Amino acid sequence: MDKDMEQALQTFLVESRELLQAMEVALLDLESDPNNKDAIAAVFRAAHTIKGSAGLFGLDAIVAFAHVAENLLEKVRSGNIAITGDLIAVLLLAGDHIGALVDQTVERRGEADAPTLLAGEALARRLRAFLTHSAMPMEHESILQSSGGGPVGRDSWHISLRFGHDVLKDGMDPLSFIRYLGTLGKIVSIVTLPDAMPPLADMDAECCYLGFEIEFKSDADKTTIEKVFEFVRDECNLRILPPHSRLEEFIRLINELPEDNTRLGEILTNSGVVTPQERDNMLLCQSMRAATMESEQHDAPTVPPLGEILVQEGMVQKELVDAALEKQKQAREHKAQESKYLRVHADKLDELINLVGELVIIGASAGLQAKRLRNRALLETTSTLARLVDEIRDGTLKLRMVQIGETFNRFNRVVRDVGRELGKEIGLEIGGGETELDKSVVEKIGDPLMHLVRNAMDHGIESAELRLSRGKPAKGTVRLNACHESGSIVIEVSDDGGGLKREKILAKALEKGLISANQTLSDREVYALIFEAGFSTAEAVTNISGRGVGMDVVRSNIEALRGTVEIDSREAVGTTIRIRLPLTLAIIDGFMMGVGNAIYIAPLDMVMECRQLTPAERQDTRGHNYIDLRGSVLPFIRLREHFHCQGKLGKRENVVVVQYAGQKAGLVVDELMGEFQTVIKPLGKIFGHLKGISGSTILGSGEVALILDVPALIQSLISAEC
Repeated sequence: MDKDMEQALQTFLVESRELLQAMEVALLDLESDPNNKDAIAAVFRAAHTIKGSAGLFGLDAIVAFAHVAENLLEKVRSGNIAITGDLIAVLLLAGDHIGALVDQTVERRGEADAPTLLAGEALARRLRAFLTHSAMPMEHESILQSSGGGPVGRDSWHISLRFGHDVLKDGMDPLSFIRYLGTLGKIVSIVTLPDAMPPLADMDAECCYLGFEIEFKSDADKTTIEKVFEFVRDECNLRILPPHSRLEEFIRLINELPEDNTRLGEILTNSGVVTPQERDNMLLCQSMRAATMESEQHDAPTVPPLGEILVQEGMVQKELVDAALEKQKQAREHKAQESKYLRVHADKLDELINLVGELVIIGASAGLQAKRLRNRALLETTSTLARLVDEIRDGTLKLRMVQIGETFNRFNRVVRDVGRELGKEIGLEIGGGETELDKSVVEKIGDPLMHLVRNAMDHGIESAELRLSRGKPAKGTVRLNACHESGSIVIEVSDDGGGLKREKILAKALEKGLISANQTLSDREVYALIFEAGFSTAEAVTNISGRGVGMDVVRSNIEALRGTVEIDSREAVGTTIRIRLPLTLAIIDGFMMGVGNAIYIAPLDMVMECRQLTPAERQDTRGHNYIDLRGSVLPFIRLREHFHCQGKLGKRENVVVVQYAGQKAGLVVDELMGEFQTVIKPLGKIFGHLKGISGSTILGSGEVALILDVPALIQSLISAEC
């Protein structure tokens, strides 16, 4: 496979996943609002786009299945099939199956396996079953739908036709179909649309890029006209409006036009509302009005827009003009939105981050050399360089920042399906979806969140009967929330269920030998026991949970991201699991400190203040590890003792006050060395046992400094206090 085709397939894979996600969100919206036309259109658009794109690559299995789903969705969109819970359930499964086909045929570079194809055939039969129960044949639709809207247009058929790109390669001549159509009646007018034509350099002579809007007079029925295009029906986009169709039919056709025209006249012409001659006459009339007004007035003329003229002349209903204007607005917004975004491969972005990291290190080295030389001009230059590097760093890191809302939204489907499986009515509430964090963190937090949400639904939310007996609503609620706090992101998974049972957890922990009988634990320490490997208080194993696996993986995955997890719970009220993660895993602002021969760095966002220990305080604290900070007790850690640092004692000691998760502590160091842009380098596996160190960085001098794991240090201090 050549490089261009490989890249095109990868683009198809990414876009298909995005479309399937949008399809799932729209289907879940329809479950609560079946009349949401925008959601119906989004579902149809996703299936249609994936089918068309798959056809370009010859992915026949995807095309065949998506075509069945598309036919059903066309009936739904036209109002011939009502939206029900069963229909949405089948369409959700259809989206899952399309996703499986995409993964197997594209990502795994092969045909779909036999079980997947068999499952697709069974699912296709379920989709066709809805089609067979459609109560309204299409050829009689314009006759039966006589109420509301009223007839619009002339006494001819309007045919909107867009041939697929491969129609020529399949041996078909598009014009032969139009000529054959002419044998069934009279083609009153035909407009050729070249909107899909690519630039000349990108054009393939074997591809068809043209579309046609046809006014056709005939006594034939809709079925007969459709049969003209029978051999290319799967390879073209065909819409047929009968004579004197209803207003709603024309509005729907305007909304479904594939071209992004921004000119009102072309939109109305392409949808068959006015003929090209009528449009040209109105444009001429508009120009003549402008000329007349300009001759009568010397100031700038105010000419009515084309749409207003068409309505005034009685040629077009105002509703159709409004629909065309809305389509025009959407086309402009779509083009403006397209110009804002550029798809970049993640590997290229990672490479850029690495280069910026090296630039930060070299910039620090240049600044250090300038200070040693004491050259004023060089100092000014390196100062400017440092400022620019800082801006480049911030701008580059923003490229990797994404909103966590997209990850949260995926759990709508999880909550829906798991709730049904458990026989519980459960809703999902999302907050803080606009909170941003590093894309690499988002990708790795999905699995831990999945475990927590499923456990909240299975163990946390009670049955409807028990909830009602406790004075709660029958419907349970799971909440996902995110916010920024002290340079970290806090993600909360909470539920309004039965809460954790302290005594039951203690009994299970004692049985497993995790604690001793005379050990005294705080509530937080008791709740943390559920993260131990193999720990479970479930009375029965279910498809969801109860095997004692999952929660220990959650903690290890979060700790691998340099994060922490904690639990707050009240029995019969609910549980909140709180995850704290760093915003980025690449580059941070740090505060540099010296202890003997070693240099340590703490994340600047966690540093609250610095103060020097007085001689009296130095003497007093030899017997205890806390000081009086403006009337409050501040526990501290002497890094020299904690890390067994070598080197002679400094003439003075300083306390760096740090804060994490609302808890303050002090770090006693010899020297305060100021702020430093820190490129995080992960430690190797050989150093995995080190507690209180989260990584390393390279200084401008070439020396290595260690990055402190402030949460771990604070936790060790709290544990020592207990």
